[in-house]
Amino acid sequence: MTTALLDVRDLKLAYGGIQAVKGVSFTVHAGELVCLIGANGAGKSSTLKAITALHPLADGEVRWQGRSLAGQGAWDLARQGLVMVPEGRGTLARMSIAENLAMGAYLRRDTAQINADLERVYTLFPRLKERRSQLAGTLSGGEQQMLVMGRALMARPTLLLLDEPSMGLAPQMVDAIFELIAQIHREGVTILLVEQNASRALHLASRGYVMDSGLITLTGSASTLLNDPAVQAAYLGGEDSSIRSG
Repeated sequence: MTTALLDVRDLKLAYGGIQAVKGVSFTVHAGELVCLIGANGAGKSSTLKAITALHPLADGEVRWQGRSLAGQGAWDLARQGLVMVPEGRGTLARMSIAENLAMGAYLRRDTAQINADLERVYTLFPRLKERRSQLAGTLSGGEQQMLVMGRALMARPTLLLLDEPSMGLAPQMVDAIFELIAQIHREGVTILLVEQNASRALHLASRGYVMDSGLITLTGSASTLLNDPAVQAAYLGGEDSSIRSG
């Protein structure tokens, strides 16, 4: 394969004296949809926070398009196309849908293309267009998830990191969110997906990593992991089973 878009090498992260991530290594190449699954507390969300400079590394290295990201802040990464949708959504509750989306393009200066991207987001999420003047804090959980995904797309990501996008949503809305993720990927955005619903994530992804107690314990194609007895016993258990966030 060519040089990885994202190359995580022996990443370690600690909260005080608790080591949450104990030496994780993995790659994401351009055009892929890769998932990271694992039980509650496995360190998945902490890994994303370390990648996006929201929490300092204890050790290891994150490389982006072949270059180390050491010393860069989250805003630098967003400017370079490394964009995350965090767990818990994080809308700007007292701002409208349109204002939230505009914040996604805050670092950009290409006004004409920003307007074109806004129309693209409204095409992907027609519900947002219908309610663009509504305050974000008044939206349902599913609508807020659509909004933060749309806001991230306004940053024009090269790699989109999604942290537990289906958490807390009704089954019908989960279906809608997964279809939107698939559509965003079909339109050319590379995706790293951390997801509580292991079965749905593996059915969507091309490759996957299984994380346990701060370590990567299994890796392979999504189909291989779906058919692995250990993965089935620990995380799948049935088509509709899910695991909680970590």
